[in-house]
Amino acid sequence: MVNLKINGIPLQVENGTSILNAAQKVNIKIPTLCYNPDLPPWASCGICIVRMEGSPKMVRACTTPVAENMSVITHDPEIIAVRRTVLELILSNHPSDCLQCPRNGNCELQTLAAEFGIREVPFRKVLNQLPIDDSNPAIVLNPEKCIRCGRCVKVCQEMQNVWALEFLGRGIKGRIASAADTPLGESPCIKCGQCAAHCPVGAIYERDDTVKVWAALQNPDIHPVVQIAPAVRVALAEEFGLEPGTVFTRKIYAALRRLGFKTVFDTNFSADLTIMEEGTELVNRLTKGGDIPLITSCCPAWVDYMEKYYSDMIPNFSTAKSPQQMMGAMIKAYWAGKAGIDPEKIYSVSVMPCTAKKWETRRNKDMKSAGHGDDVDIAITTRELARMIKQAGIEILKLPDEDADSPLGPYTGAGTIFGVTGGVMEAAVRSAFYLVTKKDLGDVNFLPVRGLDGVKEAEVDFQNGIKIRIAVAHQMGNIAAVLDRIRAAREAGKETPYHFVEVMACRGGCISGGGQPYGSTDAVRKQRSEGLYKDDQQSTYRCSHHNPFITQVYEEFLGEPTGHKSHELLHTDYEARPTYIK
Repeated sequence: MVNLKINGIPLQVENGTSILNAAQKVNIKIPTLCYNPDLPPWASCGICIVRMEGSPKMVRACTTPVAENMSVITHDPEIIAVRRTVLELILSNHPSDCLQCPRNGNCELQTLAAEFGIREVPFRKVLNQLPIDDSNPAIVLNPEKCIRCGRCVKVCQEMQNVWALEFLGRGIKGRIASAADTPLGESPCIKCGQCAAHCPVGAIYERDDTVKVWAALQNPDIHPVVQIAPAVRVALAEEFGLEPGTVFTRKIYAALRRLGFKTVFDTNFSADLTIMEEGTELVNRLTKGGDIPLITSCCPAWVDYMEKYYSDMIPNFSTAKSPQQMMGAMIKAYWAGKAGIDPEKIYSVSVMPCTAKKWETRRNKDMKSAGHGDDVDIAITTRELARMIKQAGIEILKLPDEDADSPLGPYTGAGTIFGVTGGVMEAAVRSAFYLVTKKDLGDVNFLPVRGLDGVKEAEVDFQNGIKIRIAVAHQMGNIAAVLDRIRAAREAGKETPYHFVEVMACRGGCISGGGQPYGSTDAVRKQRSEGLYKDDQQSTYRCSHHNPFITQVYEEFLGEPTGHKSHELLHTDYEARPTYIK
C-alpha cells in the first residue's frame, strides 16, 4: 500500500494505482477524454494533467502511478487554464454542428466544453472536410468528428482483436479510418459496435433506422409487430434516469403499444425456442455422433468473425438461428396464420442491444425462411428505441404495467439470462440435462459460468455416463485462446478439450452490446447482469422446456425440436468469407 495526499486529503491505495483512480477514491473527479476503464490508459488527450505540490511540472493522471508520500494537486488556476486550452485546441479541429450530431446531449467533449464554460475558441478553425463512411450496414463512421482519442482503435484491436480500424496520417491531418483505408463495409469489421459504444463523441455511431419504423407505424395498411431482446429490459431504464439493471419490462411493452405497435412479443420466448433446438442438437451430437464441440450461434458479430477467421470450424457451429431470427420466422410463418393476418402486411421490428443485429436480418437467404420477405424487416437498438419514446412524448415511468402478447410473448428465466455472458450456456444446461436424464436439475443456478472472467470453464455431469466439458468466452479478444486450443487438440489427434462452447462478441455479453446506452463499465455490466438474474429468479418457470407456450408451438406447428419444419424455419448454414470484400 502507498500513502499519499490528493488536494491535502490523506489516503492509502494499492501500489501501482494511477493518480486518476486514486483521486476517485476520495471523490475527486479529474476530467478525461481518452481514458476509459475498459482500456489501458495511453495519455492521448492531455486533459487529465495534475502536478505535485511544490513542483511546476505537470503529469498525466491516467498513466502516472502513485508514490509514497506523494502530494498531488488536481485543480488550481494554472491546471484549469491548461485544460481549457487543450479543449479549445480540440474544438478548433472539430465541427460545431452539435444540434445535428447523434451524440448531442450525450457527448463527453460537449459536456467538458460546457463545464469549462467555453463560449469562444481563440484558435483558427481547421477542418479536413472528410466524407462520412456509411458503407457498413450497422455503423456509420464520421472521421471529421474524430478527436483522435484512440478509444475505438484500442477497442477494435486490443479488446476485439478484429483490427478493422486504425489511424492514418499525422498531426492535424491524422484521422480515424478503416483498415487499409477501405470503406468500412468492405473491411474486416464484424459490426459489433464496440467502437461506437466507446467513442466519446459522434465520430462512430449506429445506423439510425427509426425513420423506417415510424413510416411503418403510420401506414394503415401495415400490421407492425415488435420483439424486445433480453438485455434491453435491464438497460433502457438508464435512458430515463434510472439505475442500470432496473427491470421494467412491462412498462416497455406499454410504451411500444403507445408508439403504435399492434402486437408486442418478447425475444425471451424465442430464446426458449433456441434452447430447445440447440439443446437437442447438442444431445444428438453427443449421443448419435456429430462434430464436437458444438459452438453457439446466437451472436451475429461472432458469426461474422467465425466465417472470416475460423471458417474451418463451421461444422462445429450450431445451425440454430439466433432468437431474433427465430422469432421473425415464427411471426410470419406461424402467428400470422393463427391470428388471421396476411403475413405480407406484417412489418416485423426487433429491438436489440446489438448493432450487428442490423446486419443479421440480411445475412443470407435463410433470413427469409417464412417466405414473406425478410423474417425481420428492421432491427433497431436500445438507444434508438429510447429516442423514439422521447420523440413521442411518452412518459414511460408513469405508464401502467402491461403484458406481452401470446403465444410468442411469455418466457422463462432461462430465456431472460440469454442477455449475459454464460446465460446461453446456463439455459442450455438446464434443458439439456432434462433431455438426457428426463429429470430436472435440483438447482438450476449454474454458477461456474457467471461473472466477467474472459474465459470460464466447467464440467457438467449428465449422469448416464455422460459428462460434458464446457467453455464460455466473451469479448472477442478472448476467443482465440479457446478456439486455438480446440484446433491444437484436433491437429494432434487428441480428444477435444470441450464439448460445448458459448461465445459472445461483447464484454459481459449482450448487456453491453454496441447498441446499449453509453457508459458501459464493469460496474454497470454487473448491475445489468444482476437485473437479468433477478428476472430469472422471479420467473414462474426457469427452464425453457417448462414454458407451456413452447410446448404449444411444437404441438400445433413445429412438431419436434430439430425436426423437418424446425430445420426449414429455425436453422441456417454458414460459409467461409474473405476478410476484405472485393
